[in-house]
Amino acid sequence: MSNSDDRRPVRLLTAGVFALAGLIFVTSFNTSKGTDIRTDTSLLKLSDLIHDRSQDNADLEDRTGVIRKEVDALAERDDGSTRAEDAKLKALEKAAGTDPITGRAVTVTLNDAPPGATARIPNVPEPQPNDLVIHQQDLQAVVNALWQGGARGIRVMDQRLISTSAVRCVGNTLILQGRVYSPPYKVTAVGDPAQLRRALAASPAIQNYQLYVNAYGLGWKVEDHKALTLPGYSGTVDLHYAKPVEQPQQ
Repeated sequence: MSNSDDRRPVRLLTAGVFALAGLIFVTSFNTSKGTDIRTDTSLLKLSDLIHDRSQDNADLEDRTGVIRKEVDALAERDDGSTRAEDAKLKALEKAAGTDPITGRAVTVTLNDAPPGATARIPNVPEPQPNDLVIHQQDLQAVVNALWQGGARGIRVMDQRLISTSAVRCVGNTLILQGRVYSPPYKVTAVGDPAQLRRALAASPAIQNYQLYVNAYGLGWKVEDHKALTLPGYSGTVDLHYAKPVEQPQQ
């Protein structure tokens, strides 16, 4: 995928900044002393297991969404609540991300570098494999910046984010709420496009990502939407947590 268009919040680096970027890359390489600091290798085995369950989870989410709509319809008909209570519940549903939301929006697309990518600017080391792919911190930086920019709701790929959502990458795949995705990754936020773009431009983590965009061709694109609807979250809201192993009594 090509780099962002002329509207992106980060301008092309000048020759002087190119040299500074090269110095940053060299310093980073020396600091790591041979250790890859942009790697998820230790987690790769998890990807195969989760990928096998991804389609099952998608099917279960669809069924859960249908059942939830039926339950909500029955509850609205028979709960005996007042109008004020219904209004309060509606506001909570909107805040929780379970209600659709419509408005102006911004979509950010991130993509791996093209095959065979090499250094594109002077004084930058040739890339390692992990320099050429999207990582968890890159996606998290975009999501966090969009929230910081006043997003009223965010969707990553085809899933709405809620308070318990975790953006997690294993290798070069995204794992979100039990489902697996491959790049390019799309993050869409409903909110004021100008504020969202300013928040993206001000993020130090995204500024760091832009170094890789310019150095190695990682994908970065920002698009505005005059009107867009994010569907409500329809998956499970149950919390899962670890439990301590009970020790046998002596």
